[in-house]
This record gives sequence, C-alpha cells and structure tokens, in this order.
Amino acid sequence: MTEQPATPDTTILIGQIVAAFGVRGQVKMKAITAQVDHLRRRIRTLYLGPKLQAYTLKSLIEHKPGLLILTLEGLTTREQASELRGQDVAILETQAAPLAEGEYFIHQLYGLKVVADTGDEIGSVAEVLETGANEVLVVKRDGKPDGLIPMIHDVVQALDFAGGRVVVHLMPGLLD
Repeated sequence: MTEQPATPDTTILIGQIVAAFGVRGQVKMKAITAQVDHLRRRIRTLYLGPKLQAYTLKSLIEHKPGLLILTLEGLTTREQASELRGQDVAILETQAAPLAEGEYFIHQLYGLKVVADTGDEIGSVAEVLETGANEVLVVKRDGKPDGLIPMIHDVVQALDFAGGRVVVHLMPGLLD
C-alpha cells in the first residue's frame, strides 16, 4: 500500500470490487470505465472504499468485458481480498484519460440543476442510472416524487457545466 492524497472531490469512480479471485490475493472488479488500456498503461495507484485507502496496482487483466482482475500490493491471501468485496474503486481525476469534445464524467452531472427549456426549474440531479441503452437522470424535486429523465437527444437540450445546469425538453407525461 502507498499513501497518496485523495478526497472525494479529487477522485473518480472506475468500478467496484465484486469478489476475490484465486488464492493469492487478487480481486475481481466490475469496471464502469471503457478506458481499460489507459488503466493498464497509466494508473499505478487505486483508491478503495469510503476512506479512499491507497493501493499500488501491480497488474490488471481483462478477464471478460467489464470484469477486471487486479493484483494489488499488500494483498497476498484470498481472505484479504475477500475483505474488499463491495468496495468502490477510484483513481485521481487528474490521471483519468482525456475526454473528447462533448464528453463528460458521470460524476459531473451530480448536483446540476435541471431546468426545462421553458425556464421552469425542475430539481437537481441526485443520481445517474446506467440502463444499457442510455443513462437516466434521477431528479430530486421539492415536494414531489423523484423524476426520471432519459439522457437522449430529444430530451436533453444542453449540458451547461459552467452554469451548473441541464436544460431539458419535457415530453408530455415524462414526469407524471
């Protein structure tokens, strides 16, 4: 293990430990990033759990699409690896692969105000669901049940990160 400064504001989630793998302390990680090659080539330290405990990444193997086998320094037994089950895995945001124009990190959506193209404020992004087809914004609304807004072109008109808002076109019945 290595000690590196990391906070929730300086890290981004890349996956979650789902199980121990083998008997030598390796772990299986369900990846939520498509940048596996970048992780393999550039990342040396991973941050696990709510306390962002730093672990040196010794090796990374893509077991199946979206499922990685990690060897972390300091883990030598299955029991040690099993203790990490369920832990979130993060990297420093500064070490993430560069984004192309128009791309964003999912965590950047959290807390954005959701505003209709009519100017009405709807609420704020509380969660982002990944459904396979597209992401869905879970919008916390004052005095009303949470709303679900699909991240599709017909609905999301603009992502204004500088202004802290998402502009949406509300199709009839979308929030009913």
